Amino acid sequence: MSGVWYFWGSLALLLGGYYVYGAFVEKVFGIDAARPTPVKSKKDGVDYIELPRHKIFLIQLLNIAGLGPVIGPILGALYGPSALLWVVLGCIFGGAVHDYCSAMMSLRYGGASYPEVIGRNLGSGVRHFMEIFAIIFMIMVGAVFVLGPAALLANMTGWNITLWTAIIFIYYFLATILPINTIIGRIYPFFSVFLLVMAFGLAGALLLGDRPILPNTDFFVNTDPSGLPIWPLLFITIACGAISGFHATQSPMMTRCMESERHGRMLFYGPMIAEGVLGLIWVTLGLSFYESPEALAAVIKEGTPTLVVKEISMSLLGSVGGVLAIIGVIVLPISTGDTAFRSARLLVADTLHIGQGPLAKRLMVAIPLFIAGIALTLVDFAVIWRYFGWANQTMSCVTLWAVAVYLARRKRFHWIASLPAAFMTVVCISYLCYAKIGFGLSLELATIIGVVAGVGGMLLFLSKGRVMPETGNEARC
Repeated sequence: MSGVWYFWGSLALLLGGYYVYGAFVEKVFGIDAARPTPVKSKKDGVDYIELPRHKIFLIQLLNIAGLGPVIGPILGALYGPSALLWVVLGCIFGGAVHDYCSAMMSLRYGGASYPEVIGRNLGSGVRHFMEIFAIIFMIMVGAVFVLGPAALLANMTGWNITLWTAIIFIYYFLATILPINTIIGRIYPFFSVFLLVMAFGLAGALLLGDRPILPNTDFFVNTDPSGLPIWPLLFITIACGAISGFHATQSPMMTRCMESERHGRMLFYGPMIAEGVLGLIWVTLGLSFYESPEALAAVIKEGTPTLVVKEISMSLLGSVGGVLAIIGVIVLPISTGDTAFRSARLLVADTLHIGQGPLAKRLMVAIPLFIAGIALTLVDFAVIWRYFGWANQTMSCVTLWAVAVYLARRKRFHWIASLPAAFMTVVCISYLCYAKIGFGLSLELATIIGVVAGVGGMLLFLSKGRVMPETGNEARC
């Protein structure tokens, strides 16, 4: 089969996943169109503001995308076409389920932030831990998504990277403290459309050009030039585009703006599928543009994956189209970094019960967060990214277990969450045990420990999940 058909087949599976499996997940969760949403009772003119469906979809897509579905798939392409399988299957059965269910749980809990969603289902101890973990993670995300676009802008303009970093941080600060409809609600839908147009422009240029599409279709051969194993590294390297815990921290911002539960699949399952399409495009570009994995690795080593973005964009779309495509990729991380800091502000405010109506109280929370974020940019980008990847997938694992408990309590088909939760437990524990940033064990031993942890988690869930006490006042549904 020609490689181009693998691309079209993968795209068809992602779209089919939305209409078929997405509808099944929606039915399992059990929507209630008559239930009032948080914006009806908590409208405050800052965070609880009703927005049209199309705006929420585009804002959510831009919030969750970031550099993840660009950098991760480019790095994942080094492992070969197995990256395509992970993007498609991970997105449909893992990421989209994770995003939809966690968002709907937040909606049911009155627009609750991520730690509260976790705590109500996994207990107060896990909640307190995730409050700290999530805030640190949000600051880490903000720092990661400053350094990437700042480096790309510096490369394009010749301006100092420090200057671009300062400019981006100033924008982040304004987007963090101003009402959500002041900046985010107005410009994000436009940027999201811009992003999709640029991604499909690159895909179209590749498909219509003379380069072979996916010349290697051996899905079970590892092509990584450095010899790093596919398992479990691929599943950590490609997070956004397959499954990402970061998304569960972003969704509450949009649950505070939606008018009806019946829009949930469009607004949360849908954007994850769209991000999977972005990931599919960039994996395909990485596998098709360069003549070998060694050539791709050489470009990454010379700069960062952003240099790959520049080369591919300029080559496929020419100088003007290439600049537009690169700007689209710059918009991705910047639009995620600002909402990461905004989420961190909301997390701290919810944890400490600090009202966010008065500007002074928003500044009181935001300023310390930005001081920490600026300090983190002094750390090497590669180091931050490795920790970001593991932390991201660990959060997705915790979220899926919380979703599984939520469904099990209500005697619903929890397997849509518990099976991917067990799989991600194996991934995260195996990686932590194997990686140099973890315990540095042999791959075999690390995998055994991971499998034991995954099986143990499933057994614990099956024995305790249905009877774990639920905190909070949400009525059973």
